[in-house]
Amino acid sequence: MGQSSSTRWFTERSERQRREYAQRFVRIAADGADIDGEARLIDAMASPGSSILDAGCGAGRITHALGLRGHRVIGVDADPLLIDAGREQHPEADLRVLDLVDLAPDVGGPFDLVVCTGNVMPFVQPGTERSILGAMASVLVPSGRAVFGFHVDRAYTLHDLDQDAAATGWRLEHRFGTWNLDPFTSESDWAVSVFRG
Repeated sequence: MGQSSSTRWFTERSERQRREYAQRFVRIAADGADIDGEARLIDAMASPGSSILDAGCGAGRITHALGLRGHRVIGVDADPLLIDAGREQHPEADLRVLDLVDLAPDVGGPFDLVVCTGNVMPFVQPGTERSILGAMASVLVPSGRAVFGFHVDRAYTLHDLDQDAAATGWRLEHRFGTWNLDPFTSESDWAVSVFRG
């Protein structure tokens, strides 16, 4: 399990908060809200039947949605509570307990895309971010894409991400302010960053 017990996710969230998060999108969907924005964008980027890694998949919402769109998807998360909830919510999805620093060789691959949404990077163990991007790069096909989404006011900043991505050998291809491709501006509170290997 690598460094998972020291991640911000485990140190900043109680078990009750983690359990509530595991059900968050079930409640949102029950209210009739759209919960597939990330999957639609990733699907539009991917060739049919692409191999996709959902890194930090939580309860597997995006893993499930991309699988329904015909892609071969593996979802990994360091929190066994979230993976257990995801296996109940999406029994057909391939969800695995795995720390992002331990991706290779445990997760297989190579993948055409790596998807890392929902504030995953700001919740990893401080100081491991560049190693995590390196682990992602090791399971990504040459010239594959890595997509990150998170709030811009977190301890791990966009500047940090850009520096770590450049050190990994990735170049920034696109940056949007939402999963619906709204422009990223100085007023944006969210960023969707697309890197190319």
